[in-house]
Amino acid sequence: MARHIDAYALDCIKRWEGLRLSAYQDVAGVWTIGYGHTGSVSEGMTVTEAEAETLLRTDLAPCEATVERAVTVPLTDGQFGALVSFVFNVGAGAFLGSTLLRRLNAGDYAAVPAELARWNKARDPATGQLVPVPGLTNRRAAEAGLW
Repeated sequence: MARHIDAYALDCIKRWEGLRLSAYQDVAGVWTIGYGHTGSVSEGMTVTEAEAETLLRTDLAPCEATVERAVTVPLTDGQFGALVSFVFNVGAGAFLGSTLLRRLNAGDYAAVPAELARWNKARDPATGQLVPVPGLTNRRAAEAGLW
């Protein structure tokens, strides 16, 4: 049976993502709506809170599957939720190729908070440079706390 994040982790992701019922461009210039949904979003699009929740749960399913499939060591619910949040935010490809996953699968649980903290940058659309984003820094710290 597929593993899912618990209600506490879901609430954390909702807080970190924030709820926006109208489409907006995020710090990287990506059209986004609801709780961080980016698939087929366009300017002027709107959703209800219930639709945003449905989009989030749908968007989280492949993240949950990625964590469940890629992590070879046991995880608590908090650890699983932190990693699902991380995958939802950075993408499965980044997670699968990360030092974080390699160290975790080697049994180095203590390395995960510091590895999470390294992922606090986004590409500035104006300059093309990776720059620290306070919201990502705060989210990584909160994920480390959930961990």
